[in-house]
Amino acid sequence: LSSRWETCWFKVELSIPPAWAGREVHFIWESDGEGMVWRDAQPVQGLTKEGEKTSYILTSSLKETEPHSLTLYVELACNGLFGAGKGSLIAPPDPDRRFTLSKAELVVFNRDVYELLVDLEILLDMAQLLGEENQRSFQALYTANQMVNVCDVTDPSTFPAARDLAAAIFSQRNGKSQHTIHAVGHCHIDSAWLWPYEETIRKCARSWVTVVRLMERNPELTFACSQAQQFEWVRSWYPGLYVQIQNFVAKGQFIPVGGTWVEMDGNLPSGESMVRQFLQGQRFFQEQFGQICSEFWLPDTFGYSAQLPQLMRGCGIRRFLTQKLSWNLVNTFPHHTFFWEGIDGSQVLTHFPPGDSYGMHGRVEEMLKTVKNNKDKGRVNHSILLFGFGDGGGGPTQKMLDRMKRMSDTDGLPRVQISTPDRLFSILEKESSQLHTWVGELFLELHNGTYTTQAQIKKGNRECERILHDVEVLSALAVARGSTFQYPASQLQRLWRLLMLNQFHDVLPGSCIQLVVEDALRYYAEIRRAGAQLQEEAVQSLCRELLQPKAESAESTLVLNTLPWERTEVISRTGPAGTDSLEPLCFPALVTVPSMGYALVREPLMPTQPVAVRKQEDGSVAMENGVIAVCLDRMGRLTSLQLVGSERESVPEGCYANQFALFDDVPLYWDAWDVMDYHLETRKPVTTLLKPLEITLAGGLRGSASFSLQIGKSSTLTQEIILDAMCPYLRFLTQVEWKEAHKFLKVEFPVQVRSTNATYEIQFGHLQRPTHWNTSWDWARFEVWAHKWLDLSEHGFGVALLNDCKYGASAHGNILSLSLLRAPKSPDATADIGHHQFTYAVMPHRGSFQDAGVIQCAYNLNFPLHAVPASSAQCPAWSAFSLSSPAVVLEAVKQASLTLLNSLLRHSPKAEDRPEALVVRLYEAHGSTVVAWLQTSLPVKEAMLCDLLERPDAQGHLPLEQQGMRLSFTPFRVLSVLLVLRQ
Repeated sequence: LSSRWETCWFKVELSIPPAWAGREVHFIWESDGEGMVWRDAQPVQGLTKEGEKTSYILTSSLKETEPHSLTLYVELACNGLFGAGKGSLIAPPDPDRRFTLSKAELVVFNRDVYELLVDLEILLDMAQLLGEENQRSFQALYTANQMVNVCDVTDPSTFPAARDLAAAIFSQRNGKSQHTIHAVGHCHIDSAWLWPYEETIRKCARSWVTVVRLMERNPELTFACSQAQQFEWVRSWYPGLYVQIQNFVAKGQFIPVGGTWVEMDGNLPSGESMVRQFLQGQRFFQEQFGQICSEFWLPDTFGYSAQLPQLMRGCGIRRFLTQKLSWNLVNTFPHHTFFWEGIDGSQVLTHFPPGDSYGMHGRVEEMLKTVKNNKDKGRVNHSILLFGFGDGGGGPTQKMLDRMKRMSDTDGLPRVQISTPDRLFSILEKESSQLHTWVGELFLELHNGTYTTQAQIKKGNRECERILHDVEVLSALAVARGSTFQYPASQLQRLWRLLMLNQFHDVLPGSCIQLVVEDALRYYAEIRRAGAQLQEEAVQSLCRELLQPKAESAESTLVLNTLPWERTEVISRTGPAGTDSLEPLCFPALVTVPSMGYALVREPLMPTQPVAVRKQEDGSVAMENGVIAVCLDRMGRLTSLQLVGSERESVPEGCYANQFALFDDVPLYWDAWDVMDYHLETRKPVTTLLKPLEITLAGGLRGSASFSLQIGKSSTLTQEIILDAMCPYLRFLTQVEWKEAHKFLKVEFPVQVRSTNATYEIQFGHLQRPTHWNTSWDWARFEVWAHKWLDLSEHGFGVALLNDCKYGASAHGNILSLSLLRAPKSPDATADIGHHQFTYAVMPHRGSFQDAGVIQCAYNLNFPLHAVPASSAQCPAWSAFSLSSPAVVLEAVKQASLTLLNSLLRHSPKAEDRPEALVVRLYEAHGSTVVAWLQTSLPVKEAMLCDLLERPDAQGHLPLEQQGMRLSFTPFRVLSVLLVLRQ
């Protein structure tokens, strides 16, 4: 069988000899591909050699009445538990790899021999691992020795006496002070990684049907299972299995955890994306199982944003489980059980399994490690142990359970109970008075290449977040303007789910195989296509009487702004080629558009000061727009960057900003994941000029100059540097043909600013990180992540870098740098090879970045104004929402959920009586305590606060006053407001 992610089917006809009456009969299947046994058209057992599951139990005691002849089907996949890499785990899949079936047999299983072997395994482990100073190790050793003496392998009647000796040891109880381990079955399944999404659907079925079989035989078994998307896959593709899972959920054995759509990356998704992960996940669990999850579950993600505690609490979650920080390369994280406090002050009780794994096998060694390794001894005496094969699926086995049964309360070993996450966290909450608090991000000191790898995926994520934001805003406004417009709730849910699936922690980080990248880019293309159509429909409805009839030539231009502040900007319409004659405005044009609204533009504004562009004799170019003045050398490097009217120079003497640098990028092992600190020693400035700087737009509303460089052996970079009238930042529109191997491209901005901390935007806020490497905790953050901006400021002055699709960054000393492209070769040998386009910008500012509007400028760069040809109608500018304080950002406007709308009905259940209601989400962005008034021109009848799951807050009623709605914020607080509209 060859590896093309195909499956092939075997028909297996069995006939059990009558002589096997009363015996336990297994069907044995060993293949290096994963398999699934089907019986009576239903999946009944997953098979995977790597997951120690190679048998399907036909009967535990063959009765005469049972069928002795039966037909099974085995579906065999051309991939193992970890895909089909060539030679190493993370190598790209080998297209020529062959998979073999090595064994297919019908056998009698000798349960007595098996139990004896498990007894001996536990005793020998105790003897070896408890140590010479512990008398229990000798008791275990001598007992095992006696068992060997008593037992005659040819005479099964001697087995019970041998087992009694073991039972005597296992039944000697612990004292009251012994540590208790809460063992919970688990099967971490990466929604895509070294295999495509489609294969994950089969992995879920194989793993979960195995768990269901185990639960039938072991009613005490509990199994924690995350990711609503995976439940949805099984519901769609394996409905029979799904019904069985629902039954075990109702019994409390199969336990949904996490509350998110997938186990998403913890750094890169926007704040709103993270809210939707919880909203879609919790809503799914509520609808399917009648319960929401009480713990956030993210054991394998590459670091955790400091905004997560607030988002968890807003979604009904106060507990968090992960273990990934045990992977830190430099510093050992000091706790396993602690309170984690986010940037707004929200706290969640956090627990890391002290065994530092989510895939334990129930061995003595793991129990002892769990106790010994626990960093919070004396503060808490309970911890969790997750057992089962993971990453590629597999899950728990019977042997793991049988090992732990022998350790339930055996002197010398910790107590091991089969438990649940809820039981563990409930005990930890009671014991929590002595726990420490960790404030700020949980930064993983590893895998920091994932902020940059697979740039097209990063760009698709940022773009699609913007598209869905704009579609929701415009659709919500269209609904509120009282037309017959139907809010596209189901289409938006489908598109959000595609976006959230791609935020899985091996897809958005770029640590997946080429097949997955292709799928992800296809999903982004679908969001772009469907999003453009939905946006057009919303604009048609919102502005129907203003738009130009198809046949007529446009008289004016309608410009829409989806951001919550007024904007004056130069716009360039990208219309179809050759339509310029119809254009009422000559583009580019300077326009002013009110906040979250639109304006009809006939005559463009004239700038108070046009852009001036001059070429100097030495080939350098100077540009100025009355706000900033820049000087660029022939290679496109900034030699000067000044605020007009200030003597202050941003670029240090003898330095160049917008300097590209290429680094050797060869990690120790995790190629797509890691960038190591030693790459910084290989910096080579890019200095090979292909085309020197030439002026491309001479000024007026927009000035620009462009140049080309050669990068490395065979890559090229072309950049257009653009300065718009009245704009406080300089833009760099960059195109790269990238053909490197194990190289890392960055752009550097040395600035004349001195500060020990730089500020980076994160979800719904920002945080500071040091610009020095004093301690190991500082230098371990040599490469960090940010969203739309980073800033280095001293009192009264600073410089910000903005970007439209990059996440990797660093600030060391006075050098701000943005990570642009990497070129790893595993697990995707083609990663990042090809054409890239991206924009970043530099913004010098007086005062603090908050007062200078850096946050708003970064939004403006990411959310362009929309221009549409319009008719000759007269129309004043219209604004749906505005805010009294620049510290508060209105992040999202969407239709309220149906469950929420239904709860508002109270007495009139008819659908046509259902009020239209919107949810608007706002956050405090400056890190200040502030009161803000939210004004709206929409016909609002009632307003109230709600949580992130859109559940109204009983005390949250907001009076509608002349100035709007009064909202109180503390630093970085996120508020959601429910607005019920008049019909």
